[in-house]
Amino acid sequence: MNYKVFRMLPAFYFALSLACEASGQTNRIDFPAASPACTLKQRIGLTDVEIVYSRPGIKGRTIFDGIVPYGQVWRTGANAATKISFSTPVKLEGHAVPAGTYALFTIPAENEWTIILSTNASQFGAFQYNPKDDLVRFQAPAEDTEDDPVETFTIEFDNLRDDSAVLYLLWEETLVTIHLEVDTTSTVAPQIEAAMAEPGKKSDGFYFQAATFYYNHNLDLGKALAWVDAGLADNPRIAYEILHLKAQILARQGDKAGAIAAARQSSQLATKAEGPGSSFVKMNADLISSLQQ
Repeated sequence: MNYKVFRMLPAFYFALSLACEASGQTNRIDFPAASPACTLKQRIGLTDVEIVYSRPGIKGRTIFDGIVPYGQVWRTGANAATKISFSTPVKLEGHAVPAGTYALFTIPAENEWTIILSTNASQFGAFQYNPKDDLVRFQAPAEDTEDDPVETFTIEFDNLRDDSAVLYLLWEETLVTIHLEVDTTSTVAPQIEAAMAEPGKKSDGFYFQAATFYYNHNLDLGKALAWVDAGLADNPRIAYEILHLKAQILARQGDKAGAIAAARQSSQLATKAEGPGSSFVKMNADLISSLQQ
């Protein structure tokens, strides 16, 4: 027998076992997450909002006043604490929040939740929550959806406007509503004024957008009307859209006859451009009907 080879066999098998073990470690299985991660991004006016959270499911359990107790701080999701980021200052239910990233905690209750934004945005769960890190804390209404239970915890935006939106927290049969405001006017209006002050004629599209912004935000309607007329001067392709806006402005100013005339002209041009099924024909008809009552 070759004793030298025999003595080497244990070392060989030991090395082989290490190789197999290492191989087992590298061939890992990617199991699906029990509470999948989600990143929600939404632009509101000129503000970018991002929410990063994990979405647990009901899975046959009682959620609120069950696995999520009433009266205790909740991570508002699963796994890491939910993060919410704002690219500009905002207001949540009237409370000022500077631009930045925060942890979103909540304290659920039957009819009203406490909403908390913490400056400590990087933490797991609510185990390290400290009230000293609170930036804002306020109440938000919680109501029964009276619909089929929502299986997976959901955060979403609705009612998007230039200056506002509604943030919903939805799970099981509970809906929590948070109103969010952003300041778009103080940024856009001075930019419009500066652009209009520059020499030279502007495009009909720019006149239309500027007048629309002023109309939608209840700013100077006299300026908005002048920009509308400037946009119509060269009979642009979008004349029927601009004329509909002109009708709306005149109606708000109390000039019913002028508004009706502009609406009718808008409908005539819209029919030629898009056919009788144009949405502008319907919108103009509705405006005229409201002014004739």
